[in-house]
Amino acid sequence: MTTDTADTSRDAPCYHCGNPVPARAPWSITLDDTRHPLCCPGCEAVAHAIVDGGLASYYRFRTELPERPDDRDAARAETWAVFDDPGLQRQFVHPEGDDSGRVHATLAVDGITCAACAWLIEHRLNGLEGIAASAVNLTHHRVRVSWDPSRVTLSRILAEMAAIGYQAQPWEPDEAQARLQREERMTVRRLIVAAVGMAQVMMFSIPIYVAGPGEISEDFLALFHWLSFALATPVVFFSALPFFRNALRDLRTRVLGMDVPVSIAIGGAYLASGYAVISGMGEVYFDSVAMFTFFLLFGRYVEARARRRSGHTGNALAGALPPSAIRLTDAGEERILPAGELAADDRVLVKPGHTVPADGVVEEGESSLDESMLTGEYLPVTRRVGDTVTGGSHNMESPLVVRVTHAGRDSRVSGIVDLTDRAFASRPRLAQMAARMAHLFVLRLLFVALGVAIVWWFIDPSRVLWVTLSVLVVTCPCALALATPTALTAGHGQLRRRGVLVTRADAIEALSQVDRVILDKTGTLTTGRMSLVETRPLGGLDAASARVLAAALEARSEHPIARAFHPYRDAGQHAEQVTSRPGKGLEGRLDGRAWRLGRADFAAPGASPEPPGEGQWLLLAEDGEPRCWFRLQDQVRDDAAETIAMLQELGLAVELLSGDTPGAAEGLASRLGIATWEGSASPERKLERIRECQAEGERVAMVGDGINDVPVLAGADVAIAMNGATDLARTSADAILLSPRLSRIAEAVELCRATRRVMRQNMLWSVVYNASAMPLAAIGIVPPWLAAIGMSASSLVVVGNALRLNRFRSRLADASAAPAATPSEVNP
Repeated sequence: MTTDTADTSRDAPCYHCGNPVPARAPWSITLDDTRHPLCCPGCEAVAHAIVDGGLASYYRFRTELPERPDDRDAARAETWAVFDDPGLQRQFVHPEGDDSGRVHATLAVDGITCAACAWLIEHRLNGLEGIAASAVNLTHHRVRVSWDPSRVTLSRILAEMAAIGYQAQPWEPDEAQARLQREERMTVRRLIVAAVGMAQVMMFSIPIYVAGPGEISEDFLALFHWLSFALATPVVFFSALPFFRNALRDLRTRVLGMDVPVSIAIGGAYLASGYAVISGMGEVYFDSVAMFTFFLLFGRYVEARARRRSGHTGNALAGALPPSAIRLTDAGEERILPAGELAADDRVLVKPGHTVPADGVVEEGESSLDESMLTGEYLPVTRRVGDTVTGGSHNMESPLVVRVTHAGRDSRVSGIVDLTDRAFASRPRLAQMAARMAHLFVLRLLFVALGVAIVWWFIDPSRVLWVTLSVLVVTCPCALALATPTALTAGHGQLRRRGVLVTRADAIEALSQVDRVILDKTGTLTTGRMSLVETRPLGGLDAASARVLAAALEARSEHPIARAFHPYRDAGQHAEQVTSRPGKGLEGRLDGRAWRLGRADFAAPGASPEPPGEGQWLLLAEDGEPRCWFRLQDQVRDDAAETIAMLQELGLAVELLSGDTPGAAEGLASRLGIATWEGSASPERKLERIRECQAEGERVAMVGDGINDVPVLAGADVAIAMNGATDLARTSADAILLSPRLSRIAEAVELCRATRRVMRQNMLWSVVYNASAMPLAAIGIVPPWLAAIGMSASSLVVVGNALRLNRFRSRLADASAAPAATPSEVNP
């Protein structure tokens, strides 16, 4: 909100609903430095919900006015119902990209403190009819929800989250970052109050502990107790407020979280100590209350900072696009406008030192771009006329004129952020098991604490309270709940920094357990930059005409082979009824005749002539009659041989499955050291081969890039799409290489294995800690203050162990750091 610098007319209608505004109505909303009148508190609540949620542009672009709320109850419902407006939803609700009809949105959530909160939100939402999936990103306090709009509305989703104590609103990077900063500042304030209170209470408690009987008079003892009471009160009612608030929410929703035993411990010790001071009977535990409140807050603060640091790349990526851009008019004039207002076919000027505001194609200029935030590759790449550039890249040398192809929500950066959120829509088996254990543990802990209290009542009633408090605090399953989310977050961040985007969370666990890696050839082991190097006409057709006919058939194909024919396109030659036969070729009609281009047994099934030489040959045939041979040439990736060696060193079987001729497949396999290969493999054969390996008990990872690889990617245990893969292949993949380096696959396997080890280590540590700490606390050895330190320390051990992944270095990559010779262009 901003300070009023202007005011609308008194006779202006309600800015939200358009109805007349009563005289001297106090309700208003300030937008763009202008105060707008509102007709009722309902409209005021709705307007503030929209503007405070970072969606003020709704008022700038809306085409219809909503209905006016009738009263305060209606206003409360309207607060959520306004998000069902189609115009508003267009900004943040997006289709899933399949034929299911489902949509998804990312929401920013207030009040998330730990993994128990994430479990509660997911449990509540997934129980709603029409919700396909919901997943909380614990690091960034976001939830990604996928639902069927014909069965459940967004307002219902938001209302359900509010009902369990979590206010949610559409996620915007700037608003979300500001919200996290506000939460962190408030946490620091609570921590300071707890630290000061703890220090002062301990100052009054130490003389009592060290003094002998009778050395402190009753008056001074009472004074120290009352001062401790006064100092502990703000610690309990301000610093410990989040624990009580979250515990109340958990009890209201009948789901026991970790704040329940913590709140019972803090509240019980404070009330018992207060009663002892007022009545003059019993023990005082204000020092323990202040101490373990401080240590609990400190542990959560450090843990939250660590998780946010490990997820910093994701936040940085969300804000990678610049806020403004320089658009060029048809006359060549420069106009500065918000980058979010760019559209396809706009021409933008990217000056040296500026960030590319949208995806596009270079029309003028040549420069070096830093794409490290997107690909993990720190060396600049050269982009010249005709090359594609990605929004978020940093221009380092010369000005570029770029024609926009995708902007805003359609850009690659936005797609990466969305896929990252989708990665949390599923949980690995270890994470699911840890979450179940943590939530069951809280209920059992309360029963154990009750049993301990009963036993100590008979042994020594004076020690019942602090022994029970120690049991509640020392065995709080914070470490168990953090065991897997922290490791997964760190693993995701490290993979993304290395140019590997995991789109499904269970892919990390699956990739750590693969036994065999199957690779496609074109676009995977090779660069996919095909070039036409030889044309051999047949049957009287000249070479130039043959190339034009082939280019017409390939005009709409996304396959790398199609790009080899792009230079030969003729605007006057159009193919009709073009059909792609995955693994075989293309067929269509040109000038009323049927043409085929592809493998010889497909193009001319009756004749099936042999290729005229070694290499990759395609046959063009007219009505089944051979008309021309084309020889294509591709380039093996620089690090292909190195990658194969790294995968084999990891103990993985490596296999080549190619749709190209057996001769081409054999030559490439021999060159790269691949013992198992197969050529002329159709998509059906590739899928059959994967099923054979799986039937033998192997877990298979498939690496591909084309449309013909989609069924195979879907059938593999782990599907990896190359950086140049088609959109459909990316959608089917569990992981996407953002980097052009093939060796990232081996590094990803190594990192996923390390992540799984850390998850198992964290779970083992958590179980061992709780199993050993509970008996010690139950027999009275562990005092409450030491219990608080132990619980906080166990959580920090888990977080610290997970953060070791941020310093992960690939052993194989380091061993092969010596630059390899660049392979010459070959005929694979």
